[in-house]
Amino acid sequence: MNIRQRLYEHLSGPAADRYVSDARIGLGYTVVVLDNGLTGLAYTPHREMHTGCSVFPGFMPVKHSRASDFLKLILSDYFIETAVGLATANALAGGFPDTRCTFGDVLEIAELTPDDVVGMVGHFAPMEGLIRKKAKELVIFEQIDAPRGRMVPSKEISRRLPECTVAIITATTLINHSFKKIMPFAGNCREVILLGASTPMLAEVFSNTPITCLSGARVTDVAEILRIVSFGGGTRMFKNCIQKLNLRIQR
Repeated sequence: MNIRQRLYEHLSGPAADRYVSDARIGLGYTVVVLDNGLTGLAYTPHREMHTGCSVFPGFMPVKHSRASDFLKLILSDYFIETAVGLATANALAGGFPDTRCTFGDVLEIAELTPDDVVGMVGHFAPMEGLIRKKAKELVIFEQIDAPRGRMVPSKEISRRLPECTVAIITATTLINHSFKKIMPFAGNCREVILLGASTPMLAEVFSNTPITCLSGARVTDVAEILRIVSFGGGTRMFKNCIQKLNLRIQR
């Protein structure tokens, strides 16, 4: 279940006919713009950057770079390169809009009940309060060494996520290569949501996985996204230049 390999194989054909017109590796997010204006985002894994003045040593900026060369980076072992490849994949995916997509916050379509135990892999702070009101319990897994406030270390996923009824998993797991490791522990969940602007909105790529819903973003204002990313901004600043998309997947 290598989703990055699936994405590459699914999009390598369309990538062959496209070029990259702009790309930015910001401190918060990475953005890739194609020659047809389609734009994709991916989280920048800044904590895993190499030291030195070049954080992306495998990249040489060239005018009219082929999208296929950028997409290939999704298979890299180096997280920054994976982020660039995923942003390219998300831009290419925009050329294949799914008519089943709905707009808005995913919690508007996720039917949480007072009996639900929600496991959140990655801390989505704006959602925390509403989930705690609707569900019995919220367990937040983060990359920390010891419990911190309401968060527990990600090493607890193998023990505690199988006890959850709903899982909300950050799409950053595709970038830091932890997606495949986490999925087996989400198999008991009624609902498994892949969430974040890094999410590829391609239902067929996630077939035969525990994922039941993709919740990502479509860029609506390319110039503003480029400006925000260049200044180190993130999702809280994207409000006026993206649309939130949700896509249900049948297991």
